[in-house]
Amino acid sequence: METNTALTAQDVADILKIAKNTVYELIKRGELNSYKVGRKVRFTLSDVEEYIANSKCIQKPLSGRIASLEPAPLTSPTPMVSRNDFIICGQDLMLDVLSSQIEKLAPATRTLRSYIGSYNSLVALYQGHVQVATAHLWDGDTGDYNIPYVRRLLPGIATVIIHLTCRIQGFYVPKGNPKQIYTWSDLSRPDLNIINREKGSGSRILLDENLRLLGQSGQSINGYRRESQSHFAVASTVGRGGADVGIGQEKVAHQVKGVDFIPLQKERYELVVKKEDFNSTPVQTILEILRSEEFRLEFEGINGYYIEEMGNIIAEI
Repeated sequence: METNTALTAQDVADILKIAKNTVYELIKRGELNSYKVGRKVRFTLSDVEEYIANSKCIQKPLSGRIASLEPAPLTSPTPMVSRNDFIICGQDLMLDVLSSQIEKLAPATRTLRSYIGSYNSLVALYQGHVQVATAHLWDGDTGDYNIPYVRRLLPGIATVIIHLTCRIQGFYVPKGNPKQIYTWSDLSRPDLNIINREKGSGSRILLDENLRLLGQSGQSINGYRRESQSHFAVASTVGRGGADVGIGQEKVAHQVKGVDFIPLQKERYELVVKKEDFNSTPVQTILEILRSEEFRLEFEGINGYYIEEMGNIIAEI
């Protein structure tokens, strides 16, 4: 998929994990660039990537409309968000479905979504801007996911970690893996160019931790400074020949043409809440949803989700 290849509204909806009608609403609001071919609306991948990069705002999930909230730096309160709003951070489709279910079971709760990465998600929870952070952050020294980062980034705050799912992280490579890329050490080869994720994302930290353990500097890797804001954009770049390799989730590899997936390790994707909020109606509703057969069935047959531990309390810190 070239950067200027025409995408349909449904293509964009699939990339952004929103309803197709919401795509048209974004056009009307002037938030997403588009053009017309005859009577049909089309988009370029660069338009979508620009929207993703700029959409660090908090959004209404799966409702066909976007809450009119502007981005705010983590050092200042988020504007136009009331004290009664319940904000969930993270970028996985599972969180959009979860948010929608919360509003059905707890209609008094206005659930909003903030599509920021794992590291910034924990920082936002520490600063009190959100109620639920999500994380898939691997610590190379302990081999553990999330717990070491929660301890470092939320000092002095009692927290509860709730398991959501496991996913497989690995390399996106062109079909047939022509350059035979299989290990982290391969990335330093001079004949390779990578496409990286943004700082603070779980995939970026996974890469950086593995490079640290190998004694390698990211700056010595071709393409290391070239960042993209989503798994889909990384896989698409590899699929269209714009890079030799990228890091991301297994699930996305099944959605992008021209890409093979090289599995590396299973990651833990988990929710983090403050212990003081654990008995609140929204958090208890989350536990009820995650432990329900209905929610499990939504994801049981989707490649890339491993839900055996869904809803388990992993740690109280």
